[in-house]
Amino acid sequence: MQAHAIPSCMQYTLRNIPPDLDRALKARAKQLGKSVNQYAVEALARSVGQVVRVRNLRDMPGKWTKKDAAEFDAFLTDHRRIDDELWK
Repeated sequence: MQAHAIPSCMQYTLRNIPPDLDRALKARAKQLGKSVNQYAVEALARSVGQVVRVRNLRDMPGKWTKKDAAEFDAFLTDHRRIDDELWK
């Protein structure tokens, strides 16, 4: 008897999506920074009462910007500098 791999995820093909729904899904997905597929799967899960895990830390309070990272790198560079006077 040969074992068959069971897919971990199912695939669906949806037809006859009204244009206004298509536009709304695409706009909302773009607004949230997600793919249409990701947003649609989450919306379907919510519609049947499933809890959707949020794994996006992009909008987490205290997030770093490129400016913050540059300032921190400059701070580290300054504090890693060896003071020759202390090593005499």
